[in-house]
Amino acid sequence: MDNQQLSKERVTYLKKEKHRKQMIHIWQIGILFGFMAIWEIAADLGWIDSFILSQPSRIWNTCVNMAQNGLLVHIGVTVYETLAGFILGVITGTALAIILWWSSFISKVSEPYLVVLNSLPKIALGPVIIIIVGAGTEAIIFMALAISLIVTVLEMLNGFQHTDQEYIKMATTFGATKFQIFKKIVFPYNISTLFNSLKINIGLSLVGVIAGEFLVSKAGLGYLIVYGGQVFQLDLVMASVIILAIVAALMYETVVLLQRFVMKWYGH
Repeated sequence: MDNQQLSKERVTYLKKEKHRKQMIHIWQIGILFGFMAIWEIAADLGWIDSFILSQPSRIWNTCVNMAQNGLLVHIGVTVYETLAGFILGVITGTALAIILWWSSFISKVSEPYLVVLNSLPKIALGPVIIIIVGAGTEAIIFMALAISLIVTVLEMLNGFQHTDQEYIKMATTFGATKFQIFKKIVFPYNISTLFNSLKINIGLSLVGVIAGEFLVSKAGLGYLIVYGGQVFQLDLVMASVIILAIVAALMYETVVLLQRFVMKWYGH
């Protein structure tokens, strides 16, 4: 009887949770459509300047026109540059964090430089990067790499250093080497830290790519935004910004799905 009562309470709880999630999604969609409707009406009634702020119907028409004139190419360029900078930043940053965790001496020496580099606006180095790397895709990818690299190093190093010391002491007692400790304890312990870093860096990499495309590009969403501003086609600017937001959201959700898969595989 107690088990039946517990099962009923469990079912009731799950139903409430399902209903709550549904209401959250409904409100999220409702707020979005409500904002779009108010925006459209405000532009039609002249409450806002539709030339500057555009309106949903004009943005939609612009997107349709862009889709017929190489929009996918521009999206593909931006996504490629973002993923290239993102992957390079994560791999390089994680490798540097491992080196700094391995050697406390190198970590202490590097600490003030990492702090300075993290606080330095990387976009300010754009002209220097262009001169060194060249005015092309390489410079844009390097910009994304520069923005995401230090964040990865600091996030991962902090995670490595705050791994539960009891696990490490136990492994050391049983004669585990430092490599074994890292492989079996430290790195698995920080899988969540790694994915938190990925979630941050996918957005930062996109920021770096757009900044690079502002400075030097012949294609990409950043290029469309700059071009639209130069020729006063603000519908193009707003459409590109909205598409950019959708691309950013999709890349973020991809990282979230990857995290769920890996965490399930690791069994944490």
